[in-house]
Amino acid sequence: MNTSFLANFIAIVETGSIAEASRRTNLSPTALAQQIKALEKEFGTSLIVRAGRSATPTPAGYRLAASSRMVLKDVGAMRQAVASPEQTTEFRLGTINTPLQSFVPDTLLHLAKSHAGLSVFIKTGHAGPLLDDVQEGELDAAIIPHPQFELPKSLKWEVLTVEPLVLLVAARLAKGDPHELLAREPYIYYDRQYWGGRLAERYLKEAKIVPKERFELSSLVTIAMMVGRGLGISLVPDAMFPTPSGLRLAKLPLPLPIEPRRIGLVWRRTSPAQQIVTQMITHATRVIRDIRNGG
Repeated sequence: MNTSFLANFIAIVETGSIAEASRRTNLSPTALAQQIKALEKEFGTSLIVRAGRSATPTPAGYRLAASSRMVLKDVGAMRQAVASPEQTTEFRLGTINTPLQSFVPDTLLHLAKSHAGLSVFIKTGHAGPLLDDVQEGELDAAIIPHPQFELPKSLKWEVLTVEPLVLLVAARLAKGDPHELLAREPYIYYDRQYWGGRLAERYLKEAKIVPKERFELSSLVTIAMMVGRGLGISLVPDAMFPTPSGLRLAKLPLPLPIEPRRIGLVWRRTSPAQQIVTQMITHATRVIRDIRNGG
């Protein structure tokens, strides 16, 4: 069976029109119709019902489309697996926002220099869904905090940077007691859907502090801007995001011990992009060291 027939069949299902699928695939409607007939002969059942300009899948057609997507994904993985490292031209990277605003750009700059012709697709999002995408093969790797559970044995993890939890305050509060400030000042939650936000929530519970909630935000840069303008204080990972100019901030260490946020790279043990992953870890480590040293 020609797998390109399956890909073209999916185009027909997604567009609902052989004419539109023809434009998408750069094949004539006649050629697509012949491919449908070949598939129907292969599977012994009708797959498409045509009415005017529309093409509607039969129940069997819908089932074939769903199965075809999995087959084409596996075929793509097999092709990448047998390609030599020099032939790898695409790298699919997931990342949470904070690294993207700090060390990822320079890391990708070095990666582009060491791997000419590489095309990098970047997907941003929450750590949980990005981890799922790596497990399912939708992404080659992802930069995320280490989850608060043990990773599956099918995945590998390399820590890139460790970010202790700190209390972010306006400079005028720099000499205050962290717990007294948390009990007194308006509080800005770091999004509790994020693992970093959950660390902060855990600290508050262990310290038996109920803060005066004002906002809950998903961007550390935005939180820094709010804190700098005196709108509140916040427990955040001590990340390397760029602080907007003009803000006078202070980071206060916390009295109670708490696990830091560990940012790292996660990928599948069987990933065909292993060489690129290794290069990325090397470049990221160097960039992070330079940022930490003020370089």
